Amino acid sequence: MAQSRLKKLGAYLRPHLTKASLGIFALLIVNGLGVYIPLLIKDAIDRLQVAFSFDQILFYVVLMLVLASVMWFVRMISRILLFGVGRQVEFDLKQKLFTHLLRQEPAYFAANTIGDLINRATSDVDNIRRLLGFAVLSLANTIFAYGLTLPFMLAISWKLSLLALAVYPVMLVLVQLFSDKLRNQQNAVQEELSSVSELIQEDLSGIALIKIYAQEENERQAFQHLNQRLLDVNLELAKTRNVLFPILRGLSSISLLLLLWFGVGDIGRGSISVGGFITLLIYVERLAFPTALLGFTITAYQRGEVSIDRIEAILSVEPRIQDKPNAIALDRNQVRGSIQAQDLNFTYPGALVDGQPLKPALDHVNFTISPQETVAIVGSIGSGKSTLANAIPRLLEIAPRQLFIDGYDITDLRLQDLRGAIAYVPQESFLFSTSIKNNIRYGNPTADEMSVIHAAKQAQIHTEILNFPQQYQTIVGERGITLSGGQRQRTALARALLIDAPILILDDALSSVDNQTATQILKNLSEGTDRKTVIFISHQLSAAAMADRIFVMDQGAIAQVGTHAELLAQAGLYQELWNQNQLEEVLQ
Repeated sequence: MAQSRLKKLGAYLRPHLTKASLGIFALLIVNGLGVYIPLLIKDAIDRLQVAFSFDQILFYVVLMLVLASVMWFVRMISRILLFGVGRQVEFDLKQKLFTHLLRQEPAYFAANTIGDLINRATSDVDNIRRLLGFAVLSLANTIFAYGLTLPFMLAISWKLSLLALAVYPVMLVLVQLFSDKLRNQQNAVQEELSSVSELIQEDLSGIALIKIYAQEENERQAFQHLNQRLLDVNLELAKTRNVLFPILRGLSSISLLLLLWFGVGDIGRGSISVGGFITLLIYVERLAFPTALLGFTITAYQRGEVSIDRIEAILSVEPRIQDKPNAIALDRNQVRGSIQAQDLNFTYPGALVDGQPLKPALDHVNFTISPQETVAIVGSIGSGKSTLANAIPRLLEIAPRQLFIDGYDITDLRLQDLRGAIAYVPQESFLFSTSIKNNIRYGNPTADEMSVIHAAKQAQIHTEILNFPQQYQTIVGERGITLSGGQRQRTALARALLIDAPILILDDALSSVDNQTATQILKNLSEGTDRKTVIFISHQLSAAAMADRIFVMDQGAIAQVGTHAELLAQAGLYQELWNQNQLEEVLQ
């Protein structure tokens, strides 16, 4: 597992290897100067003990000042390069995650909460940035510090050097003992942080519902509970770190004390010069900082390990619905709009009731829809209407040889071409927090104003837009909150009409629109020279009656097919639905 994480880190770094290598090389120069300056001090002290001279002092001071300035400058370059690599990897990962999530089918987001995905794309990516910025810099600095300093320490006095470094193996063992505990605690922190993010995201999205049911206090308590759990795991992590890191710093200080204790005797016996002893002290102190910093490097690494696993858990999930290697390209301008189903079956995966699989949502569905035909699909709730609507643009994983557009199996077509030939307005009319104009032309951002107005007129929303303070420039707010339900639905319909796709699917997309307006919209779509193939799913039977044909669905199958007059003339489900609809209209 650890090896696979290192491979992933290598993959993240590979595009920026040149910059990272330059940063590490700059660190090598810094550490080389860091080793050379104490040697100058040793030389200066030993020379001045023999013959004191202000000129020599001035020479050494100026030389060391110049070298220290160069060392500072190169160190800044190394930090800019390595931290820049971390930021670039952060950018790459966020871009990769967002692109990957855009490829996933809607079912993926039903199984994975938005709050958790956002947390992984922010907090976890930030942890990886720290790992590839600060941690790489710290680790490289530690390796160079030890690799360059130790030979000179041993050359000055191998006995004192080994004595001073004797406690360092204890530090490494201690780090190993704490590593698993730190990783598990860091994972718990990330999981609890995701839970808090999920609750915040859900509550802010459903704030109107919270207000309506006066559940502010319950939501506050729910947040307090999750926040307390996050605090508890953070405190546990802090407690472990606050035990480990002071011990590491204390052990590094012991080496300095040992050197002072035994070094004085060696000076007295003449086995080491004063300059050599001072240089040894500087070297030990020089190793103390990267050794103490090892604790912070461990933390960054533990966080990075956990975050790599959480990020890769997203990136490793391949979309269930994607293009075949030899997918067929489809020219939208050549699409006539015929749709055919042959023994179409679909059961939602993993859905169980009392341990038994659910009945198929679509059960041996067969039909043929001619080009430019308007077909209404009606039926009771749960009869499979929306499932059928989602199957046609392949938002669901449909088996091959069951659904065809113009004779092409939809599973053989390129997804982009298939969906480009279909304008789909789902039950929930999602609008972006931008102007009405931008919402309508979302599918075609370069559309001119006349096209936008024409689509709005077809959707019977143009007159109402003109009554808004800023008309088409009116900002609709998050999810279109400033518009009524009917206005949102007709704006979404205008968006679908603007792209002028040969097939239009309306999945109960006019449920908040009155029957008269819905009937007029459907009439507009069914007439004229630029007719489309329209599938109109609705509970509004008065509007559905305008369709060329009506499919009546029941328990995942098509129970009846015919015109409004034909279906009324025969006993069956449609007649029952129509009588119930007429009764409801009278009672209203």
